[in-house]
Amino acid sequence: MHARVAAATTVALLGGTVLILPGPHARAGAVRSTDPVIVSHRGASAYAPENTLAAIDKAAAMGFLWVENDVQRTKDGELVVLHDASLARTTDVEQLYPQRAPWKVKDFTAAEIARLDAGSWFGPRYAGARVPTLKQYMSRVSHNHQKLVLEIKNPQLYPGIEQQTLKLLSNEGWLDPAHLKSRLIVQSFSADSVRAVHDLRPGITTAFLGTPPIAQLPQYARFADQINSDHTSLSSDYVSAVHVLHGPHGRPMEVFAWTVNDATTARRVAGLGVAGIITNVPDVVQGALR
Repeated sequence: MHARVAAATTVALLGGTVLILPGPHARAGAVRSTDPVIVSHRGASAYAPENTLAAIDKAAAMGFLWVENDVQRTKDGELVVLHDASLARTTDVEQLYPQRAPWKVKDFTAAEIARLDAGSWFGPRYAGARVPTLKQYMSRVSHNHQKLVLEIKNPQLYPGIEQQTLKLLSNEGWLDPAHLKSRLIVQSFSADSVRAVHDLRPGITTAFLGTPPIAQLPQYARFADQINSDHTSLSSDYVSAVHVLHGPHGRPMEVFAWTVNDATTARRVAGLGVAGIITNVPDVVQGALR
């Protein structure tokens, strides 16, 4: 989504994407007491270009520990951090490779993507910012002592991306007990992807992105610790229905609301009892909750 405009996302059916987020009862939610966890969406994306190292550095400088990102895969199998399936919106790919429309991530090598400017679209101050690889991104998150909500994006385009992502996280030291307890959530709009993550590494806190019908929530509780929903789809009855259920780790399920970018909405969803708020403007949400 544009740093200033929340993207509308289609909710997948069972067999779709996964979202993993931390909550008050989840091990990854140990950061929270009574207020919802504040997660900087694609980094502090109202203040720096989304999904770049600059965006997570900005969140760290503002004092926010939790960041969220999106993971996709290049033509030659490198995991990179980018939201859209196309490179066109947030890079200069059209200028650099004018003959290669529609500029899909999966059609470019990692070396080609590394040449792109992923900051100028946001503002001249960020000219030259790059699309980070997931390995580069994890190194910076570790350096900043931050915590991560990682979204597996468009898994239908990248068979096996769940296993590949988990292997990289393991190599980077992010699947040890300390990280699993309080620093990592994996999420997706694909239920199949979330289920795959849970089956491969049952210790990970997982979340489904979407708002499944209440009658279907018990099915999701088998593999998802959280139901993370567009804030416009949430009601007190829905949040309560989620809380009644226990997820795969035996803890009450939780809800994270996205993408909340104003004080009034932040106070409303906090009043519903959500465990976390995902936002482009973490300072605004923090001020509202205080």
